[in-house]
Amino acid sequence: MTRQFFSRLLILHIGLFLYSLGIALSLNAQIGYAPWEVLHVGMAKTFGMTIGGVSIIVGFLILLVTGYCGEDIGIGTIANMIVIGLVLDLILYLDFLPVAGNMFFGLLMLITGLFTIALGSYFYIASAFGAGPRDGLMVLLTRKTGLPIGLCRGGIELAAVVIGWFLGGLVGIGTVVSALMIGFCVQITFKLLRFDPTKIHHERLQETYNSFRQK
Repeated sequence: MTRQFFSRLLILHIGLFLYSLGIALSLNAQIGYAPWEVLHVGMAKTFGMTIGGVSIIVGFLILLVTGYCGEDIGIGTIANMIVIGLVLDLILYLDFLPVAGNMFFGLLMLITGLFTIALGSYFYIASAFGAGPRDGLMVLLTRKTGLPIGLCRGGIELAAVVIGWFLGGLVGIGTVVSALMIGFCVQITFKLLRFDPTKIHHERLQETYNSFRQK
C-alpha cells in the first residue's frame, strides 16, 4: 500500500510540474494569457505579488467555497493549489524559457504550453488524488445550477478574464486560442495515451487517512 501510494504521489507531482511548465510557456508566449492567468497576472500587478502566490491564494479561496458546499477534497486538491503556484514562480524566477518575439513564435510557444498542460493533466488525474480547486468550482456550479459543464466552465473563465483585464492582465489572441484549444489539446492527448478520466475514482482525504489507519 505504501509503495503504491508514493508511486501515485510521484505521478501527481510529475503532472503538477508539467502543468506549471505549460503555464509558464503560455505566459512567455506574450500574445495574451489564458483566462485564469489573466486574472492571476492582473492581481499580481495590482497587489505587488508573484503570479504563483496569487494562484495559491485564489485556489485557497475557491477551496473554501467548494469545501463548504460539500465538494470532495483530496491530497491532489491541496497539492494542485500549492505546488503549481510554487513551481510556476520558480520557473519564472530561473528564467530559462525563451520569450516570444513575434506572433508566429508566440503561437508556437502557446500551443506547446497547452499540450504540456494537457500532458500534466493526464498525470495529475491518473494519480486519482482529487480534482484541483478550479475544477471543483466548475463541478460545483454544474451541480448547483443544472447547466451544462461547458457553459459553467465558460462562465467562470469569462469572469476571470473580465476581472483580470480590469486589473491589468494581458488579453489578446492567445486568450482566445487558449480558451478554444485547451479542450482539444486535452482530448487529443488523452486519446493518444488511451486514457479515460471518467473511469478514475478520486481518493478523498478521509479515504487516504483510513487506508493508512487500517495498515
